[in-house]
Amino acid sequence: MRRLIASIQYAVQGLRTVFTQEANFRIHLIIMLLVIALGLMLSLSAVEWTIITLSAGLVISMECINSALEYLADFVSSDIHPQIKKVKDAAAAAVLVTAISAAAVGLFIFIPKISNLL
Repeated sequence: MRRLIASIQYAVQGLRTVFTQEANFRIHLIIMLLVIALGLMLSLSAVEWTIITLSAGLVISMECINSALEYLADFVSSDIHPQIKKVKDAAAAAVLVTAISAAAVGLFIFIPKISNLL
């Protein structure tokens, strides 16, 4: 049980670190909160909430992984190195692809609901 509690504490510390040090993480978090507010206003179904939750969770998770790779790369070498640049660019690309996918999911779910209100 102590190991589980310690693991959770480490994970929460990781979230704190990413939240305080990464502007993009905070931007994704704000967008996620806006999506949740819109979902509450539009009374999403359980299936829609599941899809939105998975999409948002993937974006936030990818941002954490991207940050972890950047922290590691910066630790390994503070110099500009072509291979480290590739690692950082690939990790950033993963976040971008996930965010675009999540945005598409949001459009598929929210546009019909909003158009029905108009």
